[in-house]
Amino acid sequence: MPNIKSAKKALLKSRERHLRNRSTKSAIKTYSRRVKELADKGDTEGSVASLRRAISLIDKAVKRGILHKNTGSRKKSRLMIALNKKLAQQQGANANE
Repeated sequence: MPNIKSAKKALLKSRERHLRNRSTKSAIKTYSRRVKELADKGDTEGSVASLRRAISLIDKAVKRGILHKNTGSRKKSRLMIALNKKLAQQQGANANE
């Protein structure tokens, strides 16, 4: 624990930011997982809604400096690719029936 008053305040602020950042990253992971789960079930509308929310959270995290710009782009790209792949598989399966 720091002895200097300003260092104590800085530590407290750092802990607050850490918790806020961790919460944001957790929310991003939750919505990313939800996109894939809903796409697996065939819920197109739900997965697209979750995708929009995940992209929004990623963009906000990049803007706030929680994620690096390239990391945010990579996460969005991988989510889109995964969703499009699942939806294409389902459309292919529906066309074969």
